[in-house]
Amino acid sequence: MKSVLIVEDIVETRRWLVDMVLGIFPGTCVSTAATVRAATRLQDRTFDLVLIDLGLPDGSGLEVVRMIKRSSPDAIKVVTTVMGDDASIVAALSAGADGYLLKETAPETFAHQLAQLSIGLPAISPLIARRIMAHFRLTGPSSDAETLLTHRETEVLGLIARGLRNAEVAQEMGIAVTTVAGHIKAIYRKLGIGSRAEAAWHASRLGLRTEREG
Repeated sequence: MKSVLIVEDIVETRRWLVDMVLGIFPGTCVSTAATVRAATRLQDRTFDLVLIDLGLPDGSGLEVVRMIKRSSPDAIKVVTTVMGDDASIVAALSAGADGYLLKETAPETFAHQLAQLSIGLPAISPLIARRIMAHFRLTGPSSDAETLLTHRETEVLGLIARGLRNAEVAQEMGIAVTTVAGHIKAIYRKLGIGSRAEAAWHASRLGLRTEREG
């Protein structure tokens, strides 16, 4: 990670996150914002990773997730919050979050989840992962993913689950980036998902490799 943005209004928590990011990704350039407005002023910059609190003084962190999705589409967007209810989780993933970490998570687990971003795995607190699985068991598509997706879409699903970006998927498969984007759109529509974190869960469920080669 070369450039990281932390959107957090509580000073102590912001410092804790900055120290953790620098410890995991040495040499990273870390920027911070305490409000939605402050984060919006940074939208002309490109980030590799953005950590976003949901409860900000002037609005919801979901606004920041959507803004970063537009302004820095390749950025990994991880919600860092105390809100672990289903509504908050689903809203964040639907807005485009790629991960969801609870601040109450044990520090060593929190750090491990962030560190595994470097090998293409999503940063999701164990409790949140269990809730996502429970949610999909109750509300997921009735048909199995393997019968919904074409062979090409399954291949794309496996690659994005390993953390490859659209351009990297295109190079790997020998197709255009626009074609990759079309496949991802079809995958999201067929599986009823809205983020790469959910895509990684489905890829794991299908037995697809989800770790990026070093």
